[in-house]
Amino acid sequence: MKHEVLCLGKAKESFVTEGVSLYAGRLHHYTTFSLTVLKDRPRGALSPRQAAEAEGRSLLQAVPAGALVVALDPGGKQLSSEELANLIGDWETRGVKQVCYLIGGPDGHPPPVLARADLLLSLSRMIFTHDMARLLLIEQLYRAYTIRAGEKYHK
Repeated sequence: MKHEVLCLGKAKESFVTEGVSLYAGRLHHYTTFSLTVLKDRPRGALSPRQAAEAEGRSLLQAVPAGALVVALDPGGKQLSSEELANLIGDWETRGVKQVCYLIGGPDGHPPPVLARADLLLSLSRMIFTHDMARLLLIEQLYRAYTIRAGEKYHK
């Protein structure tokens, strides 16, 4: 199964870039993984709603046909690491070929993205920057695969 994280704009902090690179490299040992960074759109005269709609269109256009879509959203389902590992196992059993994780901009996902998502996922009730969400999501995917493999990283 292929996992692809779709996000907007380059990470602003070098430690995020380094962490993403570290966990993406580790994740490749277990599964196919890619991070697609879409170009940030200038916000300029756009309202927050208009900006979110433009970002949402960009994200949806980048989703390959047939992919299962997981949108990160504060109101989404919260899973433990073990539950995420089990969910990935269920997807594999069902024959899911690709999962795309969508990380929106600072104004969140617009209604069309939320409607398209097969799962709304919340990383926490706390608020994180979108760069940190990218890092945390990739680390949790790596952790899920180590749980599935019975490895000690999770402990």
